Amino acid sequence: MAGPALAELVSRHVSIIVASRDRALRPHLMRAVGCRLSPDRRRMTLLMPQDRSAELLADLRDNGQVAVVLSEPSSNRSIQVKGHDASVAPCGPDDPALAEAYLQGIVEELGQIGLTADVAHTILGHDAGLVAVHFGIAAAFDQTPGPAAGRALDATTG
Repeated sequence: MAGPALAELVSRHVSIIVASRDRALRPHLMRAVGCRLSPDRRRMTLLMPQDRSAELLADLRDNGQVAVVLSEPSSNRSIQVKGHDASVAPCGPDDPALAEAYLQGIVEELGQIGLTADVAHTILGHDAGLVAVHFGIAAAFDQTPGPAAGRALDATTG
């Protein structure tokens, strides 16, 4: 279950990198274009650009193993989340609005470190549609650079 630190970070304008691996243990990764926690904070849903995530989505369908890093560019505050039961599904009716709100938020966040809106639109474009990746949160770790990096988070801290 996600603790308060993860729930709070998800609500901010964060960069979201999603990774998995294939049967030969080759990694694949892609940026998500939105994220939400279930009301009980036990599951996470990621919105992925369908056209640019083909290898990652194939890995997730094959093995369900997922690692996600959420990082706030202006502060480098970061948390890694892992899951073992990822599934790929069509997006829900509210997901396009979530992706649009995410894009606007990350444009603001990247602007704080001197990057233009064009950068966000280039790396987070999803003209060919979105899919949802759902998974149960199996573990979370503080990945903010510093002495606590790598520390496991639990439902009370994470």
